[in-house]
Amino acid sequence: MLAPIFHKTVSLSSCCSSFGKIWCCSELSDYGYISAWAACMNEGASSGGEKQELIFKRAILQDQNKPENMIQKQQVIRLTYLITAMDLTCLFMQIGIIPYLAKSLGLDSVGFGYLQTTFGVLQLLGGPIFGRFADQYGTRAALTLSYLSGSAFFLLLSISTSVPLLFLSRIPSVFMHGLPGAQMVITDLTTHAERADALGKLGLCFGIGVIIGSSLGGTLSTKFGMYFPSYLAVVASLISAVIVMTCIPAHTKPKLKEQATQQRTSQSSSVFSLKEILRLLKLPGVKEVFLIKVLSGLPTGLFLIMFSIISMNFFGLEAAQTGYLMSYFGVLQMVVQGLVIGRLTSRFTERNLIMLSVLLFSGVGLAMALMTNVFHYCVIALPMVLALCTMGIITDSILTKSVPPSDTGAMLGICASVPPLTRTVGPTLGGILYKMFGVSAFGYLQLAVNIALFLYIFKNKVPQKEERVQ
Repeated sequence: MLAPIFHKTVSLSSCCSSFGKIWCCSELSDYGYISAWAACMNEGASSGGEKQELIFKRAILQDQNKPENMIQKQQVIRLTYLITAMDLTCLFMQIGIIPYLAKSLGLDSVGFGYLQTTFGVLQLLGGPIFGRFADQYGTRAALTLSYLSGSAFFLLLSISTSVPLLFLSRIPSVFMHGLPGAQMVITDLTTHAERADALGKLGLCFGIGVIIGSSLGGTLSTKFGMYFPSYLAVVASLISAVIVMTCIPAHTKPKLKEQATQQRTSQSSSVFSLKEILRLLKLPGVKEVFLIKVLSGLPTGLFLIMFSIISMNFFGLEAAQTGYLMSYFGVLQMVVQGLVIGRLTSRFTERNLIMLSVLLFSGVGLAMALMTNVFHYCVIALPMVLALCTMGIITDSILTKSVPPSDTGAMLGICASVPPLTRTVGPTLGGILYKMFGVSAFGYLQLAVNIALFLYIFKNKVPQKEERVQ
C-alpha cells in the first residue's frame, strides 16, 4: 500500500513545507532521505516549518558524513587535483612558446599585445557564462566543455602557420576554465569548514603546472619542433575529458541543491543572462567582498603583467634568468597555497585574514617603491605571494558561502573573471605607469589602494559574518 504513495510527487506542506515538492521513494532512497521524510511526517504540521527543516537537514548531513560517502568524495577531489595539474601543465607549455611562435610568424610586440588582449577578453566574457553553465548542467558537463575547448585550442595552435590562424586559435579559450571548474567541484563536495583549505591545495596543482609546463614546453619545442608541445597538449586534454566523463559525477551538488538548481533553471533565463549575474552581486555582502578582491591585488597584477619588461630593463636579467625567477615565484605559490593557507584558516577568522592580506599588500607596496635590485624582489616575493594567495582563497570561500548553493558555480565564474580583467587592462595601464613613473609607481599605487581598503574594512563589517574558516 505504501509503494504507490511513495512513488508519487507529494507536497511537503504537511511535513517539510520549506522544501516545496520532491520525489519521494525513487529519489530519497538513493540518498538515504526516507528516514528524514518519515521523521518530518511524525513531527506533523504543528511542530512548525523551521523545526522540520532542521530535522531534514540533520538527516542529510548524517547521510553525507557516512564513511562510504566521504571516501567517494575524497576520491573525486583527488582526481580533480590530478586533471587540474595536467590541464595547467598543458597551458603553461604553450605560454612559454607562444611568444617565439608569434615572432616566427612575423608578429611584432604590438601585435603580440593584441593577441594577449584577445585571450584576456575571451576569458573575461566566458568566466560568468561557464559558471552558470555548471550550475544548470552540472560540473561534469562544464569540465568536459572546458577540456574539449582546450583540445580545440591546442589543435588550432598546432596548425597556426599564419597570424590569422594564431588569432583564430584564441577563440576556444572562451570556455577554457579548468581551474574554476575544479573549484566548483571542490566547493560542492566540501563543507564550509573544509572549503578554504581544499581550495588552497589547488595551488599545488598551479605550481606543478608552472614548473613542469614551463620547462617541458621549452625542452620539447627545442628537441622536436615548435608545434610538438601543442600535439601533446591535444592528447592530454582529450584524456582529461574522458576521465571527467567516466569518473566525475554528473552533479556534485547534494540532492536538494540540485533540485533548487533545476527549479531556478526553469524560472530563469539562459546561461547568458546578465540579469542573473547582477543579481548575485547585489546579494548582501557580495559586492563589498568582490570589490576588495579586485582592487587589493590590481596593482600587483599590473606589476606582474609588466614583469618580463621590468626584469629585462630594470633588473637587467637575461631570458633564462627571468625564467628561473618565475619558477621561484611558482614554487612560493605552491608552498603557500598547499601548506600555509590551511594552517592560517584553522587559526584566524575570515575578517582577520582579509585585513592581514591588505596589510601585507600595503607593506609590499612600500617595499616595491623602494626596491633597487633583483635580490630585493626575491625578498618581497614571499609576502607578495602570501597576500595574493590568502586574499584570493578567502574571498572565494566567502563569496561561495554568501550566495545560494545553486549559484556557487556562477559566483566562482565571476571570480574567475578577475585575472582576465587584469590581463585585459593590464598591458595598457601597466605600460603607462611604467613609462611615465617607473617601477616605483606600482609600489606607491599598491600602498595607497590597500591603505584605503584597510580603513574601509576596519570601519565597516566586512565580511558581514565573522567566523573561523575551520
